[in-house]
Amino acid sequence: MTRIKFCGLKREEDAKYISQIGCDYAGFILSAGFKRSVTPEQVVSIKRYLPEEVKTVGVFVDDDINYVIRMLSEGIIDIAQLHGHEDDVYIIAVKAMTGKPVIKMFKIRGPEDIVRAKMSPADYVLLDSGTGGTGKVFDWSLAKNMGREFFLAGGLTPGNVRSAVSTLSPFAVDVSSGVETDGVKDFEKMKKFAEEVQIL
Repeated sequence: MTRIKFCGLKREEDAKYISQIGCDYAGFILSAGFKRSVTPEQVVSIKRYLPEEVKTVGVFVDDDINYVIRMLSEGIIDIAQLHGHEDDVYIIAVKAMTGKPVIKMFKIRGPEDIVRAKMSPADYVLLDSGTGGTGKVFDWSLAKNMGREFFLAGGLTPGNVRSAVSTLSPFAVDVSSGVETDGVKDFEKMKKFAEEVQIL
């Protein structure tokens, strides 16, 4: 069964939607300067409304490693998702210092990016078309022989996620802008997205 990650949560309502719909991972943008950025304090407030079994994921873009380690060590988040230029040394250090899982994002433009993703020491890799929230898909055929579990992101919507799952059988699908209306999480779109994944 492909797992579901709703990312870019900003409101308590978003978590309440998840409590009704269900998912496996809830993502929070913990790097400053992005339109979906939240503070650690906001994460603590919002995640009170999440079901206990939902894992919280903090998304970071080239942040100081000590900030990432602190968020994991203090239990603000369960998993770190790295979206910047973090190298293998950084990834290994986060894992060693916290004992917590790491997801590393790879922007997929060609076969060489798939090769890089396969070699990553991260617990999971996330294949995306950009840095997140772009609403665009990449050429899914590139990931057909991935050879390791991965999160699929980039342009997923309730209208195309069934095709994505049937084509690639990813470990998880990751959506943010694809379940929003006017920049805000939309309950009906989130519900439809989850239903489309769970059909398969």
